[in-house]
Amino acid sequence: MQAAELFEQNIKPPDVTRRLRVSLKSAYLWHQMWRDGGVQALASRGPSGSRCRLSPRCLEKLAGYLDEGPTAHGWVEDQVWTAARGRG
Repeated sequence: MQAAELFEQNIKPPDVTRRLRVSLKSAYLWHQMWRDGGVQALASRGPSGSRCRLSPRCLEKLAGYLDEGPTAHGWVEDQVWTAARGRG
């Protein structure tokens, strides 16, 4: 939405890039979307990616495991969860 405000002020995509610290490719894409559909075209469409396939019960168990921490599950060398440990 900040980009849309800047485009409305006739700020060009390269300047938007510097002001918002985004890639030039993103700024030009946003500018095209804004020109074609206005501010609404830049509205968030929500999170991308696939839906979670875990059941509510599995999500609760996972949250509990994460709260307990890695040490409670045998990972004593450090106190971090990693993707590999999460797949365990």
